[in-house]
Amino acid sequence: MSDKIEVQNVNTPGRTTRVDAAKYTAMREALLKGMKDAQAEQPITVKRLREALDPYLDQALFPGGATAGWWLKSVQLDLEAKGILIRAKGSPVRLSQTG
Repeated sequence: MSDKIEVQNVNTPGRTTRVDAAKYTAMREALLKGMKDAQAEQPITVKRLREALDPYLDQALFPGGATAGWWLKSVQLDLEAKGILIRAKGSPVRLSQTG
């Protein structure tokens, strides 16, 4: 089993990057749970999403939230590229989940 996973970036279509699979998976789960908790706030700002996913962070992988911001952005861009998250028009970046 590979310890890396390929992720996409909505801003650079067709390009993939390989990242740590455990951290990606843990952040993806935390992000989607945070989105679900903040459902009434959708579309949700990335700042608010970062706060909403804190309770779901795997402390072994993100001790004290370390590097969570980078991983949130990486997973966010991948999920946007895959059509799971949709970015609202305007600023700041606001996201909502499809389906």
